[in-house]
Amino acid sequence: MSASQPHVLVVTSSANPESSTSSQIAFRIADSFGGADQVRDLSQGVSLLDANWIAHRGKTPADYDEDAREAFAESDALIAELQAADVIVIAAPMYNFSIPAALKAWIDQVARPRVTFAYSENGPEGLLKGKKVYVALSSDGVPAGSPMDFTTAYLRHVLGFVGLDDVTFISADAKMKNPEALQRALTAADAVSLPRAA
Repeated sequence: MSASQPHVLVVTSSANPESSTSSQIAFRIADSFGGADQVRDLSQGVSLLDANWIAHRGKTPADYDEDAREAFAESDALIAELQAADVIVIAAPMYNFSIPAALKAWIDQVARPRVTFAYSENGPEGLLKGKKVYVALSSDGVPAGSPMDFTTAYLRHVLGFVGLDDVTFISADAKMKNPEALQRALTAADAVSLPRAA
């Protein structure tokens, strides 16, 4: 990872990107690194897994046939964005206690055996290593980390499963009860930076 000029990927998932709190926080995080180099707006659409995808699951580009290339065209593009990034910023609004359907579809597309994770005699190993991840979390009524928050633990687990285990959450949570939540999150976003090399 380059400490001076990291490649920053922002993934947004709000159904209403024009006034999205999570996206606002995410782009402020990206601005701390000089701005986003790549933006993936999941509100523009991401495919659900289908029978063709499942049938070829486990194939890598080295053993693709024409059907596999077609099945994984979108998945390969999304994974390539992750592989190219040094810093990944995920905007995750909380919908009904969990993540938006579009974000779950994106996770399903990028969690690929032998591509972003592999099984060995020691168990699963994530293959997307050496990257910093920020999650910009927003919720109207649910406090982050509460028993009703099914977003934080899930994202931390599934990101770690593919090797993205350096994850920081910046949350504007329970906004209806805490009017200062957004400003607090934006202040935290402005303060982020890459760790200094030892």
